[in-house]
Amino acid sequence: MSLVFFILIVLACFILGLVVLIQNPKGGGLSGSIGGFSNQLMGVKQTTDVLEKGTWIFSAVIGVLCIISTAFLKGGPTTKIDPKSLPSVSTPAAVPSNPAASPTTAPDVPSKK
Repeated sequence: MSLVFFILIVLACFILGLVVLIQNPKGGGLSGSIGGFSNQLMGVKQTTDVLEKGTWIFSAVIGVLCIISTAFLKGGPTTKIDPKSLPSVSTPAAVPSNPAASPTTAPDVPSKK
């Protein structure tokens, strides 16, 4: 299922890239030079409106697909560890059971005069 979402997201990204490359805010982009057909049929103003709406629609589609696809992603293996199967941890023999009973001395540090 995640492969389907991946293909849809890549396809929507490709179409969004084409729509963005077609438009030019100064009016000199490819939107006005598609054989003059779009200027005769819809007019220049409506062509830029359609391309702007297409940009918003495809960007929203990509966002929604990315959010929805996370529900279908499989996580790593969820294995439960049985505490009885773990080795028991005991205190080493060198560590005293009562640290207050064995005083520690600080090393001698020569004083600077």
